[in-house]
Amino acid sequence: MLRLSIPVRQALSRLTLPVMLIVSLGLVLAGRADRHLGDTLRTGLDDALTPLYRAAAAPVAEVEQGRGAIGDWFRLHADNARLVAENDQLKRWRAVALALAAQNDALKSQLHFVPTPTPNFFAARVIADLGGLYARSVLVTIPRDAHDIVNAIAMDGSGVVGRVVQSGARSARVLLITDLNSRVPVAIGQHGARAIMEGQNSATPRLIYWAPGNPPREGQIVLTSAVGGVFPYGLPVGTVHYDGKNDPVVRPFAGMTRLRVLRLFEYDHQPGADVAAATP
Repeated sequence: MLRLSIPVRQALSRLTLPVMLIVSLGLVLAGRADRHLGDTLRTGLDDALTPLYRAAAAPVAEVEQGRGAIGDWFRLHADNARLVAENDQLKRWRAVALALAAQNDALKSQLHFVPTPTPNFFAARVIADLGGLYARSVLVTIPRDAHDIVNAIAMDGSGVVGRVVQSGARSARVLLITDLNSRVPVAIGQHGARAIMEGQNSATPRLIYWAPGNPPREGQIVLTSAVGGVFPYGLPVGTVHYDGKNDPVVRPFAGMTRLRVLRLFEYDHQPGADVAAATP
């Protein structure tokens, strides 16, 4: 091993930084003078360091995989506990639902209940998100055998989306419940308190014209009302929420920003009272 004196080592340590600066400056100047040369050097350096990168990446990937496996195990344990609790709760609710279903069937038989006719419906694919007269409306395709379907109710898998306002031979325009021109009679809460849901061209329609002294409460379920004869009673719309201005609005169940396929229901629109909702 070559031994260097202390003065020599000190001189070399002082020269290290200037030499590195000179080499770096030379490489920068060479790259600017000959861009192809700079690219060639960079490519060659990358090729030379690739085995080192690959060798260093393997243990890092193993560590990350091991850490992910440990995290997945803890998440799996937590998810399993949560699912067990939810399953127990669902079993209790299933017993309640079966009891209520039996009670409902008994009451219907005593009252000679006539069930509501099942409406005709078909699937319609959303092909355009339109503006124009209606700021919040979508264009959907309809079957050739579908004739005048104006006022057909549009729903996704979760709740009411809107209603058909224009119908052609192959397409129909659906006015969304969030549009400024939309007015939907609704029933709020367990007792079906009446109100009007009005679109605001925003994500949440507002509630107006509820009964004096009986304002909507946070979290109450909002259903359609049969008042006016356009909507049937009881279709799910959303839940009541008070916004930053302390005004009651409706958070729709439907995914209004990701509409792809809708179901259009053709109900018998007959003007009449909302027999299913109690008068507030």
